[in-house]
Amino acid sequence: MSETTEQTERTAGVIDPSDVEQAKSIRGLLFPSKVPELHTTASFDSIRNFARSYGDDNPLYTDESYGEDTRWAGQVAPPLVGVALNKPLLGDQRPKHTKQPAFRGVHNFVSGTAWELYRPVRPGDSLYTFQGLESVEEKQSEFAGKTLILTRRHVRMNQNAEVVSVARVILIHAERKAARSRGKYDHEPTAYTEEDLARIDAIYASERRRGADTRWFEDVRVGDGLGPMAKGPLTTTDIIVFHSGGYGFSPFAPASNRLGWQNRQRIPAFYTPNEQGIPDVSQRVHWDPAWARQIGAPMAYDYGVMRDCWLSHLVTDWAGDDAWLVRQSSQMRKFNYLGDTHTLTGEVTAKRVENGQTVVDLTLTGVNQRGEETCLATATVAVPSREHGEVRLPEAPAELTEDAARLMRRHLELKGARG
Repeated sequence: MSETTEQTERTAGVIDPSDVEQAKSIRGLLFPSKVPELHTTASFDSIRNFARSYGDDNPLYTDESYGEDTRWAGQVAPPLVGVALNKPLLGDQRPKHTKQPAFRGVHNFVSGTAWELYRPVRPGDSLYTFQGLESVEEKQSEFAGKTLILTRRHVRMNQNAEVVSVARVILIHAERKAARSRGKYDHEPTAYTEEDLARIDAIYASERRRGADTRWFEDVRVGDGLGPMAKGPLTTTDIIVFHSGGYGFSPFAPASNRLGWQNRQRIPAFYTPNEQGIPDVSQRVHWDPAWARQIGAPMAYDYGVMRDCWLSHLVTDWAGDDAWLVRQSSQMRKFNYLGDTHTLTGEVTAKRVENGQTVVDLTLTGVNQRGEETCLATATVAVPSREHGEVRLPEAPAELTEDAARLMRRHLELKGARG
């Protein structure tokens, strides 16, 4: 068998029916996450670097002292920092019949997320996660033949067992062989002229943060616009910088040299030979165009989570320091390839009083340079009111609050037993 043929066979993963049945059998169960992210405890630096990783220069996140004069009385983290921050949560041994299915050799990507946000993350906070599958759906995909759509729920709490956020992640498992054979997404990479870049630069130059200028509920009007905000052209550097902010190291834990070798022994299916025959992580689909073509995409592409952060950036720039992002739900409609540029815009669709809180509903859209809508989202933001007062943080569901307290108690018991 030739090297090319061998590599093709190794990447032609198909969905194992036993994995599907196993996934269905554990729906609704929540388990402690024992896998650390790159950061386990928030610091001034990790918060700043996470914000900068997706292009957010909001001083509320990036300046140690700016927040002291705001309602938060100190620095806070961007809303979606949970994707880059997690400390192992100790728990009882997971029964064998509840193991997570492997889906080895099968391509996967995030197609959307829904966030509910309850508390800010501050320097010194740790996040702990308990998570599980909420739904499992089998489909035939135009892109990849047979696909599996999983909705995974992540509940994040801090060191005081206070629920910080709940995220529902829609994860697509696609059969690589079918994806390659269909070749649906062939496209010509965009070449930029000086005039093209000048138009993008003009958007960057026009962007403004609301900041300390309070956006009052009474002043918001249905039909008000958000943006435009520019993101791109997307480069490999952007992907590297996003990783430097903390995202992408869990659960596969890419590493180098001896640690990389140890990781290959642990999860050999995650490694495939590159063009030089060197085993490398399958995750390189986000920065290696040759590998992306191997699994059926015409070009390396971003992380869906990156665009989630972009969308939240549009919201927080518009809302200002005194507001709170209550929830955000996104859909990734198309891939965002290296070389693509996005323009983000939004619109106020409704305003109302919800549980005594003055909130504003938004729709958000990301359109690339080809005029394609690759992502869209809805968001609800609590803003202060001259009549009703300042924003109050929402309360987490009682059931999750009880789960968090129970799991943290067990975590501390096991930690104490370990000495």
